[in-house]
Amino acid sequence: MYVIGTAGHVDHGKSLLVQALTGIDPDRLREEKQRGMTIDLGFAWLTLPSGRTVSIVDVPGHERFIKNMLAGAGGIDVALLAIAADDGVMPQTREHLAILDLLGVGRGVVALTKRDLAGDGWLDLVRADVERTLDGTTLEGAPVVACSAVTGAGLEDLRRALDDAVAALPPKRDIGRARLPIDRVFTIDGFGTVVTGTLIGGSIAAGDEMEVQPGGLRARVRGVQSHRDAVERAPPGTRTALNLAGVGKDDLRRGMVLASPGWLLPADVLDARVRAVASLAHALRHNMRVTFHTGAAEAAAQLRLLDADELRAGGEAWAQLRLDAPVAVVRGDRFVLRTANDTVAGGIVVDTAPRRHRRNDAATLASLDARLAASPAETLLRAVASHPLADRAWLEREALLEPPTVAGELSALAAKGDVQVFGGGDVARYATREFVVRAHGRCIDALRAYHAAHPLRTGMPLEELRGRAGFDDARAFSLLAHAWSDVRLSGAQAALADFAPAPTDEQRAQADAYLAALRATPAKPPSDATIDADLLAYLSDTGAVVDAGDGIVFEAAAYASMQERVRAHIAARGAITIAEARDLFGTSRRYAQALLEQMGRERVTRRVGDAHVLL
Repeated sequence: MYVIGTAGHVDHGKSLLVQALTGIDPDRLREEKQRGMTIDLGFAWLTLPSGRTVSIVDVPGHERFIKNMLAGAGGIDVALLAIAADDGVMPQTREHLAILDLLGVGRGVVALTKRDLAGDGWLDLVRADVERTLDGTTLEGAPVVACSAVTGAGLEDLRRALDDAVAALPPKRDIGRARLPIDRVFTIDGFGTVVTGTLIGGSIAAGDEMEVQPGGLRARVRGVQSHRDAVERAPPGTRTALNLAGVGKDDLRRGMVLASPGWLLPADVLDARVRAVASLAHALRHNMRVTFHTGAAEAAAQLRLLDADELRAGGEAWAQLRLDAPVAVVRGDRFVLRTANDTVAGGIVVDTAPRRHRRNDAATLASLDARLAASPAETLLRAVASHPLADRAWLEREALLEPPTVAGELSALAAKGDVQVFGGGDVARYATREFVVRAHGRCIDALRAYHAAHPLRTGMPLEELRGRAGFDDARAFSLLAHAWSDVRLSGAQAALADFAPAPTDEQRAQADAYLAALRATPAKPPSDATIDADLLAYLSDTGAVVDAGDGIVFEAAAYASMQERVRAHIAARGAITIAEARDLFGTSRRYAQALLEQMGRERVTRRVGDAHVLL
């Protein structure tokens, strides 16, 4: 589905032309009908000669309603520029054309309306002026069709020209993440809140959960309509009306964006490539105030020029825009800048979460140039570098690319060795070669330092290693660590693959004496038999002792024997209490309790009231 948007000077017959083409009056407001001019956005639809159905957005032409015009221009695919044959090119013609050019609308048709009011000679002069006006814009070379909404002359030619323009458009991108810039909010009795807009990026179906940005409100789609017909699902490019549950009319406003949950974030600082309009009367200055328009949203902003002190007519520059209020926008979105009365510039968003830059910094400017010109592979590689060990779903969201493109480019990057893949299927994670080398080095250094400080311990706690290596994602770190042949993972510990704890002769003698003391009174091991903490950890790691906590340590063979006697007691009597365990081994309550609690931690028994039973 594609959208045709009107443009042109006030009273050049845009709305009448739409009505003549479609049979639908796009002027929906009482004031519009009383004043005979479009004030806000109007909507209609048209079946072209090929059988394609397209949506039409009719915008106001009066200079006082340029903001409303901008709210409708952001989602159009083909421009229908209306120029009255008896008037010719007028101020709002030029401003609307400049806006279409800034927004990158590359397909269009010029309708020379009111053909019945102009003679052939005058019409030829107007046509020549129109063609000169289009030169150097995205609509250069667009067909010019003389027509009359009153007599019907030329309307079939206009329909065919529009059909040809639509046929030349590329397919709509479906990146699997829908967003609908809201251009109308209203209520319908018996249905509740309804929003309209042009759907981009993905499809929306009845029952979908959606998120409203800015704000993060959640809503559920009750119903979907396109051209007043109920549909199950609206694909990208569709002019859509959505009946929402969970939000009220007062919660929403024009300029908000309804999106698939979890991926679209509002931004109040943007890096952008900015181009001044060719008709700019006064140069744009560093730090000047402007109004930022994108989609149906607008916000006051400060324009920080990064590589110039001023921007003259037709010039381009890098800029950072600092918005007074957040706007839901993504990299690649087009925007327009206005002052109080004029459209002055526009451009393309390159980064929605930038740092504050030093002006005229060569490295910063080179990075911005690279971002602007990046191929899908370069965009993905940058995304992988910015978020190491991300999964494919995150990379799809960040790169704003179709899932098949992401899969293919990741495979190519992996084949070249630029990206390494950890894990497989839906749990696969991706990291750059450089990141993996740095992460591996950090982990090896951390393990060497740990082994040097604790030579008797069999390994470093994996969570401690993850923290020292600077990883927040435990799952991702585990995938990475398992891929390294020189790192040995055992349970919740990590060690260098060639590391083995080796006690000294003196430490071995201490360990032998300690074990002998434990064996002397196995059910009541002496608490005054002290040993170095690392040596105790070594004995525990190697299975020589069982550390039951609270200073109580059992010799391993003695613990196994007592455990078997407890099992036999429970098997014969159904359960055992601490008192019974105390009497069974001729020990004290403290040791009996430690024994049973250790068996519980090992999931041999469980406690039921005051007794312990087998699991």
